[in-house]
Parts: sequence; structure tokens; C-alpha cells
Amino acid sequence: MVHAIYRVTSFAIVGPYTLTVAFSDGTEQRIDFKPILRGKLFGPLLDRAMFDRVALDPEAGTLVWPSGADFDPATLHDWPAVRDELTARAATWPKAASADARDTRDERRDRSTA
Repeated sequence: MVHAIYRVTSFAIVGPYTLTVAFSDGTEQRIDFKPILRGKLFGPLLDRAMFDRVALDPEAGTLVWPSGADFDPATLHDWPAVRDELTARAATWPKAASADARDTRDERRDRSTA
């Protein structure tokens, strides 16, 4: 059985919580991460300043954040196929205590810049 191994080669921040991610096989995904930013690992990324500190780990070939959050490159590559299941799982994760306040503030900011 052949299992493709994907690596992230580059990314660009294209909107609030949204990245365009390029892969070693020449494909790209535009990913809106906001629906899954919950729980201990991903909840801190609701802070836009933290989210925007995303970096490419050249050794692992994936996206990483200073908070310790990262994603399997295969999950990012196959985002359209896994998005709904991951979003459903994230809905069961606890929200960060200050996430509601950040959501409201970010939504006001997003509307004012639209």
C-alpha cells in the first residue's frame, strides 16, 4: 500500500484565521481554521496576534504556532475531506474562557474592515 507523504512548502495569511497552504505535490488548499479553534491546543489561536504568528517548520514540513499548536501535513492537504469531521469534533471541545470576548471583538473588527 502506498501512502503519500505531504509537506507544506509555503503559506500565506489571506484573511482572518485563513491561510492558503502550498504542498510538495504542487497542490494548494485555502483553509479557514476558525471553526476548529477551540480547546487547550487550538483555542489560544483565537487570539489573532497568536494565529498570525504561524510559521513553517522546515524539518517537519508543517505549520506550527508558538503556543505549541500544529497540524499533520496530511490533514492540511486533505482539508476538504476532513473539515466537516474535524469541525464536528472541535464543537465538543471546551471553549477557552476568554474566547467569547475575543469572538465578539474579532467579529466587530472583521465587519469594520469589510
